[in-house]
Amino acid sequence: MPISAAQRHAAKHIDAIRSDLSAWTATIFDFGETAWREYQSADWYAKTLRSHGFTVEEGSAGMPTAFAAHWTNGPGPSVGMYAEYDAVPGNCQAASTCKEPRAGLNEHAGGHTDPHSGLGVGALGGLLATKAAMERHGVTGTLRFTGEPAEKVRGSKPIHAAKGYYDGLDGMLSFHPFYMLPMCNTVRWDTHCGAAYSMIYRFICDQPEDWGKSDGAPIPQSHSAIRAPGANDALMMMYMSSKALRDSMLPHQGGWSISEAILTAGQATADNLPAGLAEIQYMMRMPDLAMAEQATAFLDRNAAHAAQMSGCSYERHWVCKSRPGLANHVMANVVWDSLLAVGAPVWDEEAKAKAREIQSNLGLDPMTEPFIDEMTALVDPKEAEAILRRDLPPSQLNSTSDDYTDMSWHAPLARFYIARPALKAPSGYRYPGWVMNALGGIPATIDPMVATAAKVLAFSALRLMEDAKARKAARDEFETRTGGGVGGSKWTPPLCDYDPPIHFRWPEYVTTQRGRDWWIPTQPNS
Repeated sequence: MPISAAQRHAAKHIDAIRSDLSAWTATIFDFGETAWREYQSADWYAKTLRSHGFTVEEGSAGMPTAFAAHWTNGPGPSVGMYAEYDAVPGNCQAASTCKEPRAGLNEHAGGHTDPHSGLGVGALGGLLATKAAMERHGVTGTLRFTGEPAEKVRGSKPIHAAKGYYDGLDGMLSFHPFYMLPMCNTVRWDTHCGAAYSMIYRFICDQPEDWGKSDGAPIPQSHSAIRAPGANDALMMMYMSSKALRDSMLPHQGGWSISEAILTAGQATADNLPAGLAEIQYMMRMPDLAMAEQATAFLDRNAAHAAQMSGCSYERHWVCKSRPGLANHVMANVVWDSLLAVGAPVWDEEAKAKAREIQSNLGLDPMTEPFIDEMTALVDPKEAEAILRRDLPPSQLNSTSDDYTDMSWHAPLARFYIARPALKAPSGYRYPGWVMNALGGIPATIDPMVATAAKVLAFSALRLMEDAKARKAARDEFETRTGGGVGGSKWTPPLCDYDPPIHFRWPEYVTTQRGRDWWIPTQPNS
């Protein structure tokens, strides 16, 4: 496809603000805020968007760290983009070539792994460039931009979807840094991400005396009496039984998983008092909704039995229920055309020097070309699809999970990946996890991904704005795949029937007399 004047202007705009994009990426990287607690990050985005002329609704859909922004240049098409900005607990890493946490913290605090810092700012750059081009060249239409917290627990998009925040869009553009081959500098074709369910089981031991009831007389010395094991025991029985039975629950191929995190435990203050409260979160990545429902029933049974055995009651609270993704080949081709026009990211000698420094600090021989070759190559979407399908059974329609999939049921959507920095490894060597985290924060190594993603987003958005034929074809395909669009005969409605799970004890930063700290004391050792 020929490049339009508006697209050329957008590319120049991104080049002009590249230093801003770099500084903004570093800002969000340094915040390192985790799911449902991204207060500084959400506030930064809201202020930045307002300063560029967007109207911003903060706390959208009842989520304090979410937002919904829009800008219009008159009647016309509407295109959506979004930012993610949550980090991961236990991955605090400085933008450094050696293993070290960010200043004033240690490795147990939050840090960006994917990195969502680059994801969000890349999207923001594409948004601002699209707006600048629309103003310069008189392109009419509306831009929507949502702030999506808690992606690591698949949190916000199912909720935004259920509340209608994606309805009415002519196209939704979903960018992610590459995280597995062959999904690097390419677009998803048929095999989109699958379903994801996440829930918290809360065990409560508020009537421990009932556990030891019998027809006999009470024992006068209560410390010698039978007593309820309590909530900690319930949690541990739930944890161990579910883990032990996992092989009976999951298929042995396809990449599906269940992982868990213990959020709270204890509350007992003496050895003769049972623990009163404990919580465990499960995250399930499944090929389809039927399997997710079966796995949920399995966990429910385990929770009920663990509670009964330990003198507790239990509650199940939803964190997310997200649908598998819906393909749209027209949208995929729109983005692929844009990626062909923009080209793959390019890493200069400064970036390579940083990479070699990491290798040297790990005791490895620095390489002349330290980055993997795939970072600077484009992969045709159909070729990527064929490679992806090699390891999947024919009946499996989806692979891995990400909650962008909920957007795909409300608007024609394309999901694409731009290379993030990744190092070549000597034979048999595996880099420690901090290396990828650091490469996602060092400006020289992450900025090429951010700028490239911004250009692909802007080119794709402007193509949709300017090409009525492409818009109609994307909408027609969406109508066909859903059996009539939103509410159609083949449409899967939102699964979100729960309130935002914002009230749990999610890991977060706190301010104390010691200064800013993690939710448990994690100041660096003196």
